Parts: sequence; C-alpha cells; structure tokens
Amino acid sequence: MEAETDLTFDSVELPVETCDLSIRDTEPLCCEENKQLSQSSQPEQREDCSERSCREGWRGRRKMRKTNSFKMVRFQEPSEEESVSERDSTTETLFPLHVVDEWTTSGFEELFMSEEWHDITEDRLLRKKILEPGCPPCPNWGEEVTVSMQAVLEDRTVVEKDNKLVFVIGEGDVSQALEEGVLSMQKGEITLLLADSQYTYGHLGRQPDIPAWAPLLYQLQLSDVRQKADPQTLPIAERIRIGNHKRERGNFYFQREEYNRAARAYCMGLEQDEIKDYRLKCLNNLAMAQLKLEQNEEALKTCDEALQLDPHNVKALFRSGKVLLSDKGQYKEAMELLKRALKLEPSTKGLSWKLLLGALIVALASLVISVILTACN
Repeated sequence: MEAETDLTFDSVELPVETCDLSIRDTEPLCCEENKQLSQSSQPEQREDCSERSCREGWRGRRKMRKTNSFKMVRFQEPSEEESVSERDSTTETLFPLHVVDEWTTSGFEELFMSEEWHDITEDRLLRKKILEPGCPPCPNWGEEVTVSMQAVLEDRTVVEKDNKLVFVIGEGDVSQALEEGVLSMQKGEITLLLADSQYTYGHLGRQPDIPAWAPLLYQLQLSDVRQKADPQTLPIAERIRIGNHKRERGNFYFQREEYNRAARAYCMGLEQDEIKDYRLKCLNNLAMAQLKLEQNEEALKTCDEALQLDPHNVKALFRSGKVLLSDKGQYKEAMELLKRALKLEPSTKGLSWKLLLGALIVALASLVISVILTACN
C-alpha cells in the first residue's frame, strides 16, 4: 500500500509545461456550418395547440424523474437567492417550447445513427441537433460562458440540471462533452447534445446516479460569452472561492484516478490561492498527483515550495523524503526528512519506523559496498 494515500488531501511554482494537460483533441463545428445545420433542425411551430397536446401526451406516457443525489455538474456554492434544492430538485424541463421526441422518447442508438444529427467529433460519439439557432460568433477556448443545461440517461432519469451554469472553456470544471458542445454553439442557441460515456463519466460513472459507460443526452442553451476575468483584478474573497473550487475539482479527479486532470486542476488552483493555508493544501495535493504520475522531479519541487511556506509541513517532508530515498538515492537527506516528519507527527499512517529502518539498511549497505570498492582499488 502506498503511504501517501493514507494522508488526507490538502497544495514552488511549476513550469507551465508541467501543468499543460489539455484534454481537447477534436475540433468543433465552425460557425458557418453551425448556421447551415440549424436551418434543417429549427422547428416550424413552437406553441400551437397540437404541440401543447403532444407535450401533455408525453407527460402522461413518460415522466422525467430525478435521482436521489441529483448533483450539480460543478463544484460551486449556490447563490443566496436560490438554494441547490430550488435550482435542482424540479424535473420540469428548462425548455418547454422544445420538447421534441429525441428529448423524450427516442433511443440513444437511434440518435447516434440519425442523419438529422451532426457530428462534433470525428468519432461520431459526440453529436448535436440544433433546436433554435443563435447569433455568431462561437465562443473560444479560454472564454467564460453561461449556459442553461439539463442532462438525462436513456431512461430519461434527470441526472444534471442547472439554469445558470458558469464555467471557463478548457479548465475542466465540466465534462468534456459540455466543453466541446459549447464550442460548437452560438450565443442564444438551443441544442440537443448526445454524448458517449467517454466524453462524460466513462467507465466509473458517477455514484450513485450515473452508471458506468452511460451515455448522456443534454439539452442546453448558450446564454452569454465573455472574456475570463484577470485573477489579479478579482477581490481576495472571490479568488479564494475559485481556488477552493479548483482544488475540490482536483480532488474529484484524483479520487477517480484521473491524475493528469487532477494535477491540472491543482495548478490552476495555485494561480488563485494566496492565503498560506489554502496554498499549502493545493501544493500537497499537487505533489501527491505528480507522484502518482511518476513525475518525481516535479513532485520534489512542489514539496520544496510547500516547505518554504511551512518548514514543518508533515506531508511535504514525508513526500520529499520518499522521492529522495526511492528516486534519488540520497539516503542521508531522505532519513533526515523522514525523521523530522515522524517527530512532528508520530501517529501519521505510513510514516512508521519500518520505513526509516529500511532507509537505514539501504544506506548502510551502500556504505559497505563503497568501503569494499575503495579497499579493492
């Protein structure tokens, strides 16, 4: 068992390339193509009697239902005006004028094969159908957007819903499906987005509401597009909130063993956190993710920065000692760090005398070999 997993999550400025863990690998539809596609998918009538009766008939046939957890898609505190339950507990559609068969009854396999849908990615595993066109231009990578969204499983269980979801495209705060989907949209556009599990929650799913390998069907509207605010211009309280949000997102990815994404989230958290305690937590978590990725040199630098902030930080001492012992072969330095950590927190799991004894044995063996080679020479 690896010792660091027994230590709780807690986060030296790393080079930019260390944090460059972008997950974007496909190009969205261009704005001109988006406009052309919308002509064939825009409904001719929106609020006539036949449509109302159709919606009423659908409600009688198949009602959407929420799950027990009904989690928000992001880690963000609700506003004072509306609670999470007020925003998320309803199963009523956010787009009553666009209750179409694809949203209510059609099987996902049929939608993946439909010629009326258009591919966002070349693998045909992320597709869209425009219900109402928007106005150019499309948002760009790194811009902040506001969307209204809801997502269902194939049995139409509602698993995600947010009337005002705010995120920066490319920062990993939402699923890859939402990032790629929004990149293909125009402001004001309402669209259906069908995503295979590899663009959402993959082989792990999201307990307890999204099963493993489950595709999702989104209905979303792009409400606003703007430039991301410069962190230096934000109030300190807002910067702390964003930093904590990034660290929590990193913890989410770490628990899913998505260590690249976790490290990237922790790096972005460091851009926001200036309070010592918050920065330490983010540095410690980043070092743990880097060790999982076998980026030992980067992890050692991260631990060094944590120790500059707090020379008595047990987690940073322990992880530095482990890297020096296992990767650098610097037994004396490693033992000093491990002994300091054990003295500060004797009860820390994984920081036992067995580890120190092992380091001592390795150091003594190295010394004996060195003496023998010297005598032979």
